[in-house]
Amino acid sequence: MLRATLRSFFAHKGRLLLSMLAILLSVAFVSGSLIFSDTVSRTFDRLFASTSADVTIAPKEGVGESLPTGVVRTVPASLADRVGAIDGVAGTHVDAAVENITVVDDRNEPVGPTSGAPTIATNWYVTDRSPVKLTNGRAPRGPGEALLDRDTADKAKLGIGDPLTLLAQPGSFRVEIVGIATFRTTNPGAALVFLDTPTAQAKVLGRPGEATSISVDAAEGVSDDTLKRRVAAELGDAYDLKTADEQAESDAAQLGGFLDVIKWVMLGFAGVAVLVGVFLIVNTFSMLIAQRTRELGLLRALGADRRQVRRSVLTEAVLLGLVGSTLGLAAGVGLAAGLIGLMSAFGMNLSAAEMVVGPATPVSAYAVGLGVTFLAAYLPARRAARVSPMAALVDAEVQGVGRPLKVRAVAGSLMAAAGAGALAGCAVSDRTATASLLLGLGVVLTLVATIVAGPLLVRPVIRVLGGAFPKVFGSVGRMSQRNALRNPRRTGATAAALMVGLALVGGLSIASASMTKSFDNQIDKTLGADFVVQNSNFMPFPQEITEKVRAVEGAGTVVRQRFAPLALTLPDGKRVESTASGYDPKLDEAANITYASGTTATALAADSIAMDVAYADEHRVRVGSVLPVEFPGGRKARLTVGALTDMDQTGGPGMEGALFMGLATVEKYLPGGQDAAVFVNAADSGATDDLRTGLEAALDPYPQVQVRDQADYKDLVRQQIAVMLYLVYALLGLAIVIAVLGVVNTLALSVVERTREIGLLRAIGLSRVQLRRMIRLESVVIAVFGALLGLALGVVWGVAVQQVLALEGLTAFAVPWGTVIAVVVGSVVVGLAAAVLPALRASRMNVLAAIAHE
Repeated sequence: MLRATLRSFFAHKGRLLLSMLAILLSVAFVSGSLIFSDTVSRTFDRLFASTSADVTIAPKEGVGESLPTGVVRTVPASLADRVGAIDGVAGTHVDAAVENITVVDDRNEPVGPTSGAPTIATNWYVTDRSPVKLTNGRAPRGPGEALLDRDTADKAKLGIGDPLTLLAQPGSFRVEIVGIATFRTTNPGAALVFLDTPTAQAKVLGRPGEATSISVDAAEGVSDDTLKRRVAAELGDAYDLKTADEQAESDAAQLGGFLDVIKWVMLGFAGVAVLVGVFLIVNTFSMLIAQRTRELGLLRALGADRRQVRRSVLTEAVLLGLVGSTLGLAAGVGLAAGLIGLMSAFGMNLSAAEMVVGPATPVSAYAVGLGVTFLAAYLPARRAARVSPMAALVDAEVQGVGRPLKVRAVAGSLMAAAGAGALAGCAVSDRTATASLLLGLGVVLTLVATIVAGPLLVRPVIRVLGGAFPKVFGSVGRMSQRNALRNPRRTGATAAALMVGLALVGGLSIASASMTKSFDNQIDKTLGADFVVQNSNFMPFPQEITEKVRAVEGAGTVVRQRFAPLALTLPDGKRVESTASGYDPKLDEAANITYASGTTATALAADSIAMDVAYADEHRVRVGSVLPVEFPGGRKARLTVGALTDMDQTGGPGMEGALFMGLATVEKYLPGGQDAAVFVNAADSGATDDLRTGLEAALDPYPQVQVRDQADYKDLVRQQIAVMLYLVYALLGLAIVIAVLGVVNTLALSVVERTREIGLLRAIGLSRVQLRRMIRLESVVIAVFGALLGLALGVVWGVAVQQVLALEGLTAFAVPWGTVIAVVVGSVVVGLAAAVLPALRASRMNVLAAIAHE
C-alpha cells in the first residue's frame, strides 16, 4: 500500500501543484511574519540592552504619560551630583532629550523620518553605552552647534557646515552641523540631533536646571539591583528607578505595539490563505478520488481494507503538506528578507544577515501546512474508504454526485438561523462590547452556513445566471451551464474560495463608506471655524506657531485646543482614564455644540468639566456632580460637571473624546503644555481665501503644521479610512489569487475527468474554439456565482458593522455601488483568466486518444 501510495502521489504531482501553492502561501505568511518580528525584536533587544544605563532615574509615571500633551516631564539636573556621591556609583550623566521636535534645513524642508519614527533632540556625551560614535567633525560647543546622525545626514544630503533650524517647544533656533555621528548598532529609524547639555536644557527643554532623566553607571563589582536599592534609599520614592534590564524591557514593550501590528496583519493574510486554501485542497482530493474510483475499487478487490485506503489518501495529503510546508518556509525566509529591505527603505536599517529563525517558526510552519492539508483531505479520504470493490467493474465517472444534500440543508439552515440571530442581536444591542461580540459570532456562523449550504444554491442560482447561455451561445452555452450544475458540491466549494474574499471586501467597503459619510456629516455639523491649524500627525506644536496665527492679517477669533490626559473617579465607583480637550472661552465661534444641559460658559468655567449626556447617564453623573480627577504628575483636583452635551457622537475635528473643559483649567493642573490645534475665523466673512493665503504664508517656516478647512478635513478622513481599505484590498488580492488557483485546478481536473466526453464531443463536430468557449463560460458562471454569494454576505456584514459603528456616533449608512459593480465585473474577468490554461489543454487533446481514455 505504501508503494502504491507513493506511485499515486508522484503520478498526480502535476494535479496537486496548485494545491501545494495554496499551502505554500499560507505557510510563507505565517513563517515570514514570525521571522520578521523575531528579527526586529532581537535587533532592538540588543540595542536597548547595550545602550541602557545601569540605573536610570526618570520622573514618576502618572496618568496618560504616553499621550500627546506637549508637556515634558523632568527631574532636577542637580540629582546627578547628589547620586554621584553614593557608594558604588562610577559616574552620572544628565539626559536632556525631547522627541517629536521638527528640524528643517535651509530650504525649509523637513529633516527627519517620514515613517512615523521620532526626531529626537538630545544632549551629547560619550560613554561605552552611547548608541552612536563621532565619525566626522567634532562635538558641539555652544548654542549654535549640533551633531547629526549619519543616516539622516545622508538621506537629507547634509554635511558639516550646513545650517539647521530646530522647532522646539520654547521656540525655534538655528544651529550649524559641526559633526556627524554613526550608529554603533541598528538605527531604529529615528533622526538624532545632538547639542551640548546647556543648550539642550535651555532651548529644547526650556528649563536650564532640569533633565529628562539621569543615567547612573555602577562601579565595578556592584550589581544593577544593588545600585538601584542604594539610589532608592537616597532619593526615596519620588522618582522612577529602572535597572538596565528593566529599562530595556520597558523600551521593548513600547516597540511591541508596532511589531504586533505587523505580525497580526501578516497573520491575517495567512488566515485568509489558509481558509481559501482549504476549499482548494478539499476540491482537489475529492476530484482525484472521483477519478480514481476504479483504481480504489481494484485495490479493495485485491484485499485492501477501508482503513488502508483512507490511510493511503491521508498519506498523500501529508506528503503534499510536507513539500508545501518546506517550500513555504523557504518562501517565508524570502518574505521576511523582503520586509527587512522594505523597512530599511523607510529608515529602519535592519540586516538580513542577522535574520532570526527561532524554533517556533518551523514548528508553526509545519503545523499549519500539515495540519491544514490533513484536515482538508480527511473528508475526501473517508469518502475514498467507502468505495466498493465492485467499483472496479463499474465505468462510473463520478461517485456520489447524485447524493442528496439533506444533511447540508439542515446543518446550513441551523447555522444560518443562529448567525442571523447573532447579527440581529448585534443590531439591537446598546453596548458596543456586546454588539462587537455578537457581530464576530454572527460573521463566523453566517460564513460557515453559506459554505455548508452553498451547494444547495448552485442549481437555482446558476440556472438563472446561465439562463441566457443557450440562446446566446447555443448548444455550447447549454453544455457549459450543465457542466456547472453537474456536481453542486464541487461548484459550491470552488465558488466558496472566491466568496470569502469578496464577502470580506464587500462588508468592509460598506463599513468604510458608512464611516466616511458619518464623518462628513459630523464635520458639517460640528466644525464652525473657517480654518483649523494642526500638526500633520496631530501632535502638539510650539507656542510660537499660535502667536504667528494670531498675527496674521484678517484673522478674527482664534480658539486654542490642548489635550489633557486625566483619570476620573465616577459616582458609580468606576475609575476611567481618558483624554479631555481644553478650549478658549470663545469655543461657540469655532464649534457647533448641542447641549442637553448647561452652556459653553458653564462647561469652560474654572474647575468645571463637560461630558456627553449618554456617557453621564451610564455612570450616574449629573450637572453639578463633583468628580475627583487626577492629572499627569500626580496633580489632583475636584471638577464640577458644568454641562452635558448631546451630539450623537464621541468626537469630531478638534473634539477628541466626550470630555472637555476650559483651557485655564488645563493650564492650572497641567502647566507648560502645547496647543494641539488652533481654530481660526476670518474677521471678514467674505475674506476666507485671503485669510488662508495669509495663514499659509505665515506658517511656511513650520512644515509640520497644516491649514485645513472642512473640505480638507473630509479628504483627510477619507485618506485615513483608505489605509484600512488598502489592507482589505490586499487581503482580497491574496484571496483572489488562491481562488483563481482553485478555479484553475477544478477546471483542469474536470477536463481530465471528462477526457472521454471531450473526445466524443470533438468526434461529433465540436470545434476547438467551441470547446474553449464552453470551458470559459463554465468558469465565468462559477466565478459570478461566488461573487454574488460573497456580495450578499458582505452586504449583511456591512449592515451589521454599521450598527456597531452607530453606537459610537457614526450613524450614516452608505453602499459603495462603484465597488459592488467593480466586484461583479472583476469576477467575470477572474473566470475568464482562470479558464485560459484548462481550455487550452482541452482543445489540444488528441481526439482518438481521448475517446480511448479510461
